[in-house]
Amino acid sequence: MFQNKNFALLVSGQSLANMGDILYITSIINMMYQWTGSSFSTAFVPFTITSAMFLSSLLSPLAMNRWNLKWLLTFSQVGKTIIIILLTLLVTEMVAVPYLIVFMLIAGIGFLDGCANPISQTLIPHYVSSEQLVKANGFFDTITQIIQAGMWFISSMLLISMGSNNLLWIVIGLFFLSSCLLSFLNNIQGSNEKLPSPLAEMKEGWNILYRTPILRKMAYIEGLDSIAATVWLAAILYVYVNERLQADHQWWGWINGAYFLGLILGSLYCMKYANLVENKIRKVFLLGSIAAFFSTFLFALNTIPILALILAFSFGASIQIKGIPQNTMIQTSVSLTQLSKVYAALGALGTGIFAISALLMGWLAETFNAQLVFLISATLMAVISVLIKVNQQVFVKGNVKQT
Repeated sequence: MFQNKNFALLVSGQSLANMGDILYITSIINMMYQWTGSSFSTAFVPFTITSAMFLSSLLSPLAMNRWNLKWLLTFSQVGKTIIIILLTLLVTEMVAVPYLIVFMLIAGIGFLDGCANPISQTLIPHYVSSEQLVKANGFFDTITQIIQAGMWFISSMLLISMGSNNLLWIVIGLFFLSSCLLSFLNNIQGSNEKLPSPLAEMKEGWNILYRTPILRKMAYIEGLDSIAATVWLAAILYVYVNERLQADHQWWGWINGAYFLGLILGSLYCMKYANLVENKIRKVFLLGSIAAFFSTFLFALNTIPILALILAFSFGASIQIKGIPQNTMIQTSVSLTQLSKVYAALGALGTGIFAISALLMGWLAETFNAQLVFLISATLMAVISVLIKVNQQVFVKGNVKQT
């Protein structure tokens, strides 16, 4: 697998793009706060990105059915590069840029990301054999989480030493290199079938979700997961550290780091014990969900900082041990020609619910307290565990003919 040229290019290209994304978000959030002094305007940046990704997930099947998936992924990265160049030129020239234009450019980057994410997931089973999928998904997720954990720390240091404007030039370089690497992938045609009407194309992924029992259940789980996951946003964790733990701000960073470390080690576990995960895939899926419930529930009740670190790590590991089997089952439940449409539909479902629930959970945390939102999250994780247990006969790795 690791000698697979296409898989290596895909991982490398997406890794560079992910590095650039974190540096770009760090830079633009810092700029927005300096410009406005408003926490609401700053919080509107991730909301704009997520909303644009939701819209993209709805529309991306129209492109996936018509164009080569490799070039669609590459050109989405090229588009992000062009937009970030425009944004950088505007802010570095110190012109009076209307906020509307800034948010339009931010939305443009989010829109292209919303198209790229389902394509990346779709390309993995194109380039990797079915027997290697668990390892491939584990490796892909491990690299992603290492970048998430490391780049947030590095981006803070770079922001202090270089400033937001110079940081954006690094983003341009990373996006450009990513575009170059992705352009060397083997061509993968989206679909050779006769194209239906645009509305029918947009509905096709949703229809597949509804018609396929395992995907229908996965859609329920994805929706509940999206709501439950919003409590682990950095902003809500910040409130939790202040209110519940009554600890110094450094614990906020450490808890975030412990969560990402858990994600990384959860991925490594699935890679190391890939055969076990594959042979006991529904049991691992269920146990990961149950462990995530207990971690979140105890986190809500906890008032000890060091225990919060352990529970955040446990939750990260649990959610990843649950997520990799989940992703593998999705990838093997339909043919490769249908997979991009399925991921687009799931992406639209996840990002749409996440955007709304992030605002709702933030309001609940501010109006009531952070403990309440973590208890709500734990309740949702319990519902997910029951849903997996009741429908466990459905959750198996498929053997669909890959056409």
